[in-house]
Amino acid sequence: MCLRVGAIIPLVHYAIANVSLGPIVAASAGVLLLAGLWTPVAGTLIALTELWIAFSQSGDVWIDIVLAALAAGLALLGPGAWSIDARLFGRKRFSIPPKSRITTHDHPVD
Repeated sequence: MCLRVGAIIPLVHYAIANVSLGPIVAASAGVLLLAGLWTPVAGTLIALTELWIAFSQSGDVWIDIVLAALAAGLALLGPGAWSIDARLFGRKRFSIPPKSRITTHDHPVD
C-alpha cells in the first residue's frame, strides 16, 4: 500500500503541473494503481508513458525513469491483499516447496 501511495503522489503532482496528454494518462493509471484495480495493466501503462515522457523531452529525466521503474515493479508484483483486484479475483499466493535432501552416497547404507 505504501508503495502505491509513493507512486501516485508524484504522478498526480506532475499531471497538475504539466497539463498534457502523457502526465494525465500516467496520473489516471496511477489512480487505478492506487485502488489496486487492473494493477498489471495500470503499472505497465504508467511505465511505458513515463519512459515516453523521459525520452521525448530534454532536461532532467530521472524522475520519469524512477517512476517508470517503480510502476514496472508494481506491475510485476501485482495487487496486494488490500486491493480491488484481490477482492474481485481472489489473492493468488505462490509458495516454493522446500528442496528435498540430496545424499552423496551412490549406494544405500545398510
